[in-house]
Amino acid sequence: MQNPSINYNPDVLSCLANLSNDEVFTSPALANQMLDLLPQELFRSSTTTFLDPATKSGVFLREIAKRLLEGLKDEIPDLQTRINHILTKQIFGLGITELTALLARRTLYCSREANGKFSVCEGFHDPQGNIFYSPLKHQWENGRCIKCGASEQVYDRGDELENHAYSFIHQELANINEKLPVKFDVIIGNPPYQLSDGGGTGSAASPIYQFFIQQAIKLDPNYLVMVVPSRWFAGGRGLDEFREEMLLDTRLEEIHDFPNSSDVFTGVDIKGGVNYFLWNKNYSGECLIKTYQKQESVSEMKRFLKEEGLDTFVRYNEAISVLRKVKKFNEKSFSDLISNNDPFGFDRREKNSFKRIKPNYLLKPFPNSIPFYYNGWAKQGLGYIDQFSVSKNKEWIDKYKVLIPKAWGNGDIATDWLKPFIAETSSCCTETYLVIGPLENNQECENVISYIQTRFFHFLVSLIKNTQNSMKKVYELVPMQDFSKPWTDKELYEKYQLTQAEIEYIESMVRPVSNE
Repeated sequence: MQNPSINYNPDVLSCLANLSNDEVFTSPALANQMLDLLPQELFRSSTTTFLDPATKSGVFLREIAKRLLEGLKDEIPDLQTRINHILTKQIFGLGITELTALLARRTLYCSREANGKFSVCEGFHDPQGNIFYSPLKHQWENGRCIKCGASEQVYDRGDELENHAYSFIHQELANINEKLPVKFDVIIGNPPYQLSDGGGTGSAASPIYQFFIQQAIKLDPNYLVMVVPSRWFAGGRGLDEFREEMLLDTRLEEIHDFPNSSDVFTGVDIKGGVNYFLWNKNYSGECLIKTYQKQESVSEMKRFLKEEGLDTFVRYNEAISVLRKVKKFNEKSFSDLISNNDPFGFDRREKNSFKRIKPNYLLKPFPNSIPFYYNGWAKQGLGYIDQFSVSKNKEWIDKYKVLIPKAWGNGDIATDWLKPFIAETSSCCTETYLVIGPLENNQECENVISYIQTRFFHFLVSLIKNTQNSMKKVYELVPMQDFSKPWTDKELYEKYQLTQAEIEYIESMVRPVSNE
């Protein structure tokens, strides 16, 4: 029997995008989904100009070229003339590194040199073509780049190392290359997501994609399409101002949201998921929000991004009705009961370093010591520390309190579960915990825990929480309750008059409490 795969000829860019790696490469399928958002008449015009400001593999440029080649058949019948026109007049890219610029040229021109003998374009006289890369330096001020916020300590490197001073957000287009048009009809791409600031990676690194979006909007294109992490929905870590700008921008016409990033980028775990969006200069109104699971649309709704009284974006369409019912009660927020980060002042760092100074605790009691909950340094447990080493909220030491981890879960509402516990009296904890309290007695602590263990509680937390790090802000949408009694989901559903459909949605999204 003949092997059915013998004639399979895979797209090298699909293969590249399916590799598990730290670089988030765009697949041809995703590129085309994003291009489908645009008015297709753009690809039937010989004057439409496109820019990918952060090209890696060149997949956007290639897929645009394929559409233009088909769309301009009637206007420019000769194939070579059509290729020359499209590649020299309509399609432009900025490599994020020298290597990606070479890769993109190979993808688009079939040659790493645009004017090489193997290039499909006969209209270029220099090797770069319309895909440009030039190394730049950061502009340091007080230890940070004034353009992108990069850490001087981390990125002030020699020329032999990449410093990630991306041209699109570091200088004007005219200064990048004189061949670049001053205005583009379409800006599209998958920008870099973050820069390590020496303090962490993943959700702990500093986001940078917002600068690409802001710069693109400043250039006043007719359309902007980008795929980025969804962490901007909730803000935080340099994203608060950007989030506010996006929520108030009625030119956002569509957002396609993937809570599980692996549904878009194979083998890449981006906490909080990803989304791609369409920004339309000539549109003003409600935004179409579509949510996907495994590439299938599971929810669709047109609404304004900013819900009245909120400074965060409510991700799930079905949550809107629940949230509105809760807000009608005008109750205080449960977040008022939760401490800020580092409740007892143990988050101390070495001078001019992100490295933490380990608190001096012991595993057995000693004179003037108090119980000390720690989580870190590859350990978790209960030790003992000098009570006089507490530098913040000393009055909480002898109070009743519940502790919750500052970081928990993975940003997936379906699998995350917060595990609170009652702290011993006369105790404190490291910065890895937050304090709920102070509370009146042990029974009140237990009643608070009963509330935390409801699906209702976790559902409302999930509307903001999309990363492991969970400061008091993620609890802002959770209403305060009377903690003279315990709480159950049934009581909460009845109190807020939730419909059976709303209840079923909550319970489909949040698993039952786990004691694992």
